[in-house]
Amino acid sequence: MMARAPQAVLDRGTPERPLPLPGPSGRRWLVPLLVVVLLAQMAAAMVSTAVQQTPTIDEPVYVGTAADQLYEHRLRHNPEHPPLGKLVIGVGVALADPHVDRSFTGDQGALGRHLLYESGNDPWRLMLWARLPVIALTLLFGLAVLAFARELAGAAGGLAALALYAFSPDVIAHGSLATLDVPAAGFVLTSVWLLWRARHRPRRYVPLAGVALGAALATKMSTLAAVPVLTALAALSVWCASTDERRRRLGRAVAGAAVVAVVAVAFVWAVYLVVDPRLRWTPRQHVPVVHGLRGLFVELLPFPEAYRDGMRIQFGLENRPWEGFLFGRVYTGSLWYYLPAALLVKTPLGMLALWAAGAVAMVAVRRLRPAAPYVLVPGAVLLAAAMQGSRDFGTRYAVFLPMFLAVAAGCVLAGRWRWAPAVAWALVACVAVSSLRTYPYYLPYSNEAFGGPARTHLRLHDSNVDWGQDLGRLADRLRERYAGERVWLVYKGSGVPSFYGIQASDPRTVPAGQVRGLLVVSDSAVAKATGRLAGLIAGSRPVDEVGHSITIYRR
Repeated sequence: MMARAPQAVLDRGTPERPLPLPGPSGRRWLVPLLVVVLLAQMAAAMVSTAVQQTPTIDEPVYVGTAADQLYEHRLRHNPEHPPLGKLVIGVGVALADPHVDRSFTGDQGALGRHLLYESGNDPWRLMLWARLPVIALTLLFGLAVLAFARELAGAAGGLAALALYAFSPDVIAHGSLATLDVPAAGFVLTSVWLLWRARHRPRRYVPLAGVALGAALATKMSTLAAVPVLTALAALSVWCASTDERRRRLGRAVAGAAVVAVVAVAFVWAVYLVVDPRLRWTPRQHVPVVHGLRGLFVELLPFPEAYRDGMRIQFGLENRPWEGFLFGRVYTGSLWYYLPAALLVKTPLGMLALWAAGAVAMVAVRRLRPAAPYVLVPGAVLLAAAMQGSRDFGTRYAVFLPMFLAVAAGCVLAGRWRWAPAVAWALVACVAVSSLRTYPYYLPYSNEAFGGPARTHLRLHDSNVDWGQDLGRLADRLRERYAGERVWLVYKGSGVPSFYGIQASDPRTVPAGQVRGLLVVSDSAVAKATGRLAGLIAGSRPVDEVGHSITIYRR
């Protein structure tokens, strides 16, 4: 009976002792060294990318709101996203110590532009500081990926998972921006990892998992879809940890789920109270009335009124007829298969193979099966929820997949297949090469099967390719190669071209016959061009491209 106890514990899914890499004890430093190397290259990629990129479309809103929260302690801008992500960005804003015009009364979009370009601040410096806390958080989430995979598949599996995470073009691209997608996804992953550890020590890890879930909910409302899954996992973890009779185990499981939910809700309230202890809330934008089941859902949310109004705004945005672009097709509305198709284009081929192999391994290998609900189900549910959205704007809405499936991929090394280590590490090397080749153009990345980043704009648009990040590079290119030429510009982004020295006119405001010289168009605008712009492009000759996101034509 004593000899069987460890196997019984393992079958219940209790985290086992991590397996070391083969080799003498003198090489124990090898794993920490490789971890440092992987995270260092990721940090270098994100920081150097952040230095070179101008503000993307969403960033000025978040940076302006972060400054308003920091200096005015008010909940008045950007209610469609809770405050925590902007508090993280606000750490960098505080360190940058910008001049803030407290008398400004414009909307949230104008607020960000005013802070960056009209208040005497250096937008390059301010944006870098705003991005650095998100970069730091992204690196910390890499440690969560490492720890999670290491507990399931040993040191080799943990290193493989961390390598996939550290070389993921999507994670690098969005982890280097002052946006909310990576922080929200990372908090969900951290919560799930803590729930897995709760199978061994529920009293320690269940409340911590509630805090991480609350952090996700306080960053992006889309993470609400994960709440039923994570509360169920909490109940499962407590059930597996308990050795009481059935009725008491059930009671403990229900209590564990309740603890996660209550702690998460309390954490969301605490975040709002940190911004404004008096919870003053006067919306500065239209808050739509939401009816039916959605309206009932919003009313039942146990969160501050600002959160519920933000949810109403999100539902209002979902009701708009957004325009999408996929594989050369322009359409109105959304396509249910958009995200899977976009992920197929924008995920390295080796990573796709390891994701699939990892998912199979988690189901096929007996000792990994208890972890399968923790690793595979949350990502699947979040993906299904994201696929129901009406905004087909990019794989950033599914950036949680490179995190969860990196953990699954590391589990390939936990099987007993002789071929697995050689094949797995070869695929990891392919991912690394593909990622390094796209540097520093991670936003427009696509894999080799679809022609690489130079051809992504033929199949996708918006944050998949062109999010306004290359305005500074465009200014340099015009100055170096086309000095003195007349420039006509159609730019999709939040930057101010004149600040970067670009003197240009909008070609859509004058007769086509007057448009002579250089026609510069963001690739997202090219993808969906109609009417006069489509005619101008058709009558022009492409002569250059900038950052794989802006095309320069000559007329």
